[in-house]
Amino acid sequence: MINKLKIKFVYINMALIFVILSFTFAAVYVSTSDRLIRESNDILQKTIEQENEIHKNQINIEEQGNNSPPPLPQILSFAVQIDKNNNITDVFYNDVDKSDNDTLTTLVNSALKDNSTSGLIENKNLRFLKHVNERGTKIAFADRSLEINTLKSLLKTFIFVGIGSLIAFFIVSLYLANWAVKPIKKSWDQQRQFVADASHELKTPLTVILANTDIILSHKEDTIVNQLKWIDYIKTEGERMATLINDLLFLAKIDANNNDTTLSKINFSDIVWNCILPFESIAYEEEKTINTEITPDIFINGDSNKLKQLIFILIDNAVKYSNEKGKIKVILTSTHDKVTLSINNTGEPIPSEKIPHIFDRFYRVDESRARKKDGYGLGLSIAKSIVEMHNGKISISSSESGGTTFTISFS
Repeated sequence: MINKLKIKFVYINMALIFVILSFTFAAVYVSTSDRLIRESNDILQKTIEQENEIHKNQINIEEQGNNSPPPLPQILSFAVQIDKNNNITDVFYNDVDKSDNDTLTTLVNSALKDNSTSGLIENKNLRFLKHVNERGTKIAFADRSLEINTLKSLLKTFIFVGIGSLIAFFIVSLYLANWAVKPIKKSWDQQRQFVADASHELKTPLTVILANTDIILSHKEDTIVNQLKWIDYIKTEGERMATLINDLLFLAKIDANNNDTTLSKINFSDIVWNCILPFESIAYEEEKTINTEITPDIFINGDSNKLKQLIFILIDNAVKYSNEKGKIKVILTSTHDKVTLSINNTGEPIPSEKIPHIFDRFYRVDESRARKKDGYGLGLSIAKSIVEMHNGKISISSSESGGTTFTISFS
């Protein structure tokens, strides 16, 4: 799917570039052609009008001698005067040898066959303009070699530039396609991984539930009391599934930007206190200690229910993964309109290479330990989402001497 998307992106991009280049080159070509034609017509008009000046260089073909060789023709334009019988009487603005009389006659005849006042003589690469005067008709001719060569050169340039541009744009399009689909590919891979992980997590409790249901059905005559152990297993796994599904739904709402968060001014200090109290008995039973440094009456704008969920996740995580007879420390402070909550627990540090993935969904630092601790790897991902809902930041640090600390800041 991703490869097809890249190919489609490149195809559309190259098609658009080809169309744009074609229109651009066509516009330049037409514009250049029009300019050359206008210049040629201007030369023809000047050749017609500047008779006095040009007449200085006129040559009477009938009177020209053969004493010296004719110079090489280097003229862009020239004019021919013909009488009413269509005989050539004068040639203007050109050093034309007498031997060219047949050529001039051919050019004049070609021009006279055309009923229009201007036109082209294709086989001679000339453009002509006719003007009727008192002596007959004056016909000006302009060489089109410069015009034709310029357009041919321009066309060759367009071909080489076009091919080079298309190759360059193709390379750039490939790069842009890879760059553009990179986040899509990442999202697609995450979605597939998310579905796979969710399916895997749901499969385990479902297997337990079905297995215990089969056991109960195989002893239909037994009383509920005798089957109570299997029923408890089913209930426990059902509750685990409900927790997992609720977490998945929460994350799905976050992804769809469809959460019902309502921010209001709340006493964050009281919320933190209320979240710590339920864990004191759990910590006591596990011979762990919870220490607190909570500044009273710190107010922030937030959703009290989601902030409670955030603190429950982090304290529960700290209690679970602290070492035997470990210590958990919760600190809440406020300085310069910035509220900071840090939750630290002693114990085995998190490897540095795993810290960047700690907030990823279904990620577990220790797969076997997470199973033992009854975790799905969604808690910290939910915690990060809640912090971001409140425009806050969450970070983690972990070391052998300092333990693991989650730090949350709201501003």
